[in-house]
Amino acid sequence: MFLPPLPHEKYYFKYLYNQSVLKTHICLLLSLNIILYKMCNIFCLTKKNACLLFVGISCFVTSAFAQNGGSNNLPPAGGVPDTIKNSLLKPTAALDSGKNSPYQYLTLQQCIEYALLHQPQLNQALTNVEIIRTNNAINLAPLMPQVNTSGSLIHYNQLPAAGSSSKTQSVANTFVPGIAVTQAIFNPTLLLAYRSAPLYNLQAKQVTDSTKIFLVSTVSKSFYNVLLTLEQINVLKEDTARLGKNLRDSYHQYVGGIVDETDYEEAEITLNNSVAQLKQAEENVIPQYASLKQLMGFAPEKQFNVSFDTLEMMRGINIDTGQQLQYEKRIEYQQLKTAKDLQAEQLSYYRYSFLPTLSAFYNYNLAYQNNNFSSLFNTSYPNSYIGLSFSMPIFTGFARINNVRKAKLQQQQLDWQTVSLKSQIYSEYTSALANYKSNLFNLNLLQKNVALAKRTYFVVTLQYRQGIVPYLNVITAESNLITSEISYLNALFQLLSSKIDLQKAMGSVSY
Repeated sequence: MFLPPLPHEKYYFKYLYNQSVLKTHICLLLSLNIILYKMCNIFCLTKKNACLLFVGISCFVTSAFAQNGGSNNLPPAGGVPDTIKNSLLKPTAALDSGKNSPYQYLTLQQCIEYALLHQPQLNQALTNVEIIRTNNAINLAPLMPQVNTSGSLIHYNQLPAAGSSSKTQSVANTFVPGIAVTQAIFNPTLLLAYRSAPLYNLQAKQVTDSTKIFLVSTVSKSFYNVLLTLEQINVLKEDTARLGKNLRDSYHQYVGGIVDETDYEEAEITLNNSVAQLKQAEENVIPQYASLKQLMGFAPEKQFNVSFDTLEMMRGINIDTGQQLQYEKRIEYQQLKTAKDLQAEQLSYYRYSFLPTLSAFYNYNLAYQNNNFSSLFNTSYPNSYIGLSFSMPIFTGFARINNVRKAKLQQQQLDWQTVSLKSQIYSEYTSALANYKSNLFNLNLLQKNVALAKRTYFVVTLQYRQGIVPYLNVITAESNLITSEISYLNALFQLLSSKIDLQKAMGSVSY
């Protein structure tokens, strides 16, 4: 699986680099000590004046070294960085997923399109549609003429007598082939199959649509979940880099005697906590990718990475909350309506069962008769006839009456299910709408918090370097910054998820 590069090696080399720089700094101070010692001998300075001179030069070198070590992270000389334009997610366009790319990059829309083609449950639903259509064709087959052929070959060992006479009027050998054609004219069962076939096709299609809606919503949420974790990793990487710089600065100031040892230790504790959070986020993204693959029907052995357009995502968080709820757009309501139509056809079938069945038939027989078997097919005696047949049950033990009553009771159950479904849909809609509005309001506030936290951290860091505030203020500002950034990301993706829930509740999920 292609995942963002792990930061441990990078931080390890930075640590070695910082250790080498610290050693250079210490050697420089020792060299200054030796030089000052010789200057004391040359200029005959007192021990007190020499110590003061040594401390002053050491503090100057330490301060200059600390500022030089973090010069790349300081804002421009023009003033305070712009914190009004807050963009935790850097504006990026969708990456190219062509053949020249070493990895396959998929946007949200591409993930959905892939799932609509390869997801096993959806393909099972599509196969079930074809099964239903084939089953309807089987049930409607008796509506067409039914043609059968039959025949009988008879040899009499003893010819039967005609009436009370002892004379026989039959022949010894008889072969009668024939063809029979029947055509149903009226049959309640066939009528039910004919009127229910479109409803069964519609029902199978609605099951497929329901699976697609579920698939689009779950794939979108899983995609956002992966993206959230990846963005959290990026934020934690920046936080770890800032804390590493704070650790170096506090150590330099501790060596220079500006601050005590607790500032350096607190900086190290904060850095360790940030590294632990980063490691946890990197481990969490692996099963999240696996879950997204499962929902998409993506092969486990294949690799891909998510790609997104930040600007497009930010434009897509808004939705018209003034739309009226229409129950007919919900797939569950449509499925229940189809079930009620099928139940109405079942009730009609039980009522039609009181009527007789009627069919037409035509038979053609070609009879061969002869006493000599060798001459059986010399002469034929054909006959044919046409007619109508009907069948009507007189008494069935009140089964037909009870079937009608049962069908009416089942209709009442579906009516009550409709009432319950409307209440459920309205509850889901109000809950989704409230979550969306609250998450949108929360996102706007947290966006302001991130801007304020960035500015506060910048000011407190400068104050600490100048010795105005203790290091505890830096820890608090850093904690507020990382908390506000993570909270902003959570609010953003909660808003995107609540938008999907609202669209699903309104029946407006597109696929």
